Amino acid sequence: MAKTSVRTMVTIDEEKCTGCGNCLIACAEGALEIIDGKAKLISDTYCDGLGNCLDCPEGAITLQDREAEAFDEAAAEEHLKTRDGDQEDFSCPSEEIALFNRPAEAAAPAPVPPTPRPSRLGHWPVQLTLVPPAAPFLKNADVILAADCVPFAYAGFHGDFLTEDKALLVACPKLDDFAAHQEKLTQVLKESGLKSLTVVHMEVPCCSGLTYMAKQAVLASGNVVPFADVTVGVQGTLKG
Repeated sequence: MAKTSVRTMVTIDEEKCTGCGNCLIACAEGALEIIDGKAKLISDTYCDGLGNCLDCPEGAITLQDREAEAFDEAAAEEHLKTRDGDQEDFSCPSEEIALFNRPAEAAAPAPVPPTPRPSRLGHWPVQLTLVPPAAPFLKNADVILAADCVPFAYAGFHGDFLTEDKALLVACPKLDDFAAHQEKLTQVLKESGLKSLTVVHMEVPCCSGLTYMAKQAVLASGNVVPFADVTVGVQGTLKG
């Protein structure tokens, strides 16, 4: 029988859990899975008890001291190698199809070429994966960290967010390498001397992982800059 001791472990309130999968993104050890629409801790030995999954949008995850087997880092690594990332029971709300009824626009009398509009983007590249941590446009900049879908959903993105003094970084917390993005952003905060960081993400629960990632990067970097969090609805409205 495996030895146990009292240590800090995650506890999941299944009544609050919506199965959004935000905690799966945050858990680097793969200790959590969505089973029957709810997040479950599949093994005590995979959980390090550090609470990276605590940023649950429903407040369903807390830490509790209880009897548990010791964290086994080697076992967690082996588990990650064999785990199937596409769980049959996990359906993120961001995957649900939705159609919107938009008011019909008056038909133009004849096809016309689109009116050229100047971009407010002041630098390249913008994808977080491609941006060097010490890129000159990040030096002492106010940075907008936007989820990939935001500029498509929010029609006023350029006008409202890309003002002349803003630098842009773009990432997806669900489809990109979450850990690599967090490390890159940590290095950006360490090396560039950012003045502020604003995260703009979609309202779907999976996308809130971008806010969690940014907060963790701020803490890890030691550069505690002014921080703002903006949510965009799937129909293009600002929600906060």
